[in-house]
Amino acid sequence: MCFWDRNAIKVEAELGLGPGSLSMPQGDVCPGMTAAVIIAQRGDSSFPLTVRYMNWGILDKSLVINARAESVAEKPMFADSFAYRRCVMPAGAFYEWDSDRNKATFYDMEKDPVYLAGVYTLADNRDSFVVITTKANESMIKVHDRMPLMIPADSVKDWLYDDGVAKKMLLARMPQLLKEQEYEQLKLPGCE
Repeated sequence: MCFWDRNAIKVEAELGLGPGSLSMPQGDVCPGMTAAVIIAQRGDSSFPLTVRYMNWGILDKSLVINARAESVAEKPMFADSFAYRRCVMPAGAFYEWDSDRNKATFYDMEKDPVYLAGVYTLADNRDSFVVITTKANESMIKVHDRMPLMIPADSVKDWLYDDGVAKKMLLARMPQLLKEQEYEQLKLPGCE
């Protein structure tokens, strides 16, 4: 689950997007909802990036919302998307629920936007994406054993355009994050 905040202008500047490209409302973006993702406009990195609004989750008997970094390039469900349709989902932060059902929100150390790696598909007349996850690092392991694969702002174009670099990024160490913990929170419907 992600939280979108007022970082749209910073995302636009960091990624060279036109002013007003991101028009997402503030608040939670949960699986099953529509979210802004950044994609490569064409196969040549000299072309600009573009914003697309897609459904978070690929329908396959049930809603699949994540792909594992360890297998995304080979797993039949995701291999073609990894090869040709990588994306990033900008977010102000993301959150998980701990074993006691308390919400823990994770931020970049500077509270800058984070870019969550993903892949998308255009199947069944439904533009859909999944977020790629990797093993949790020390800043997150007490809450959850997985975390989103985060791409540094200055590497987003490499993730989107360079297959070799993208494969290496699947193995990258994730940055340490700030955690804000809320206690005795109820899970919001649809944000599981």
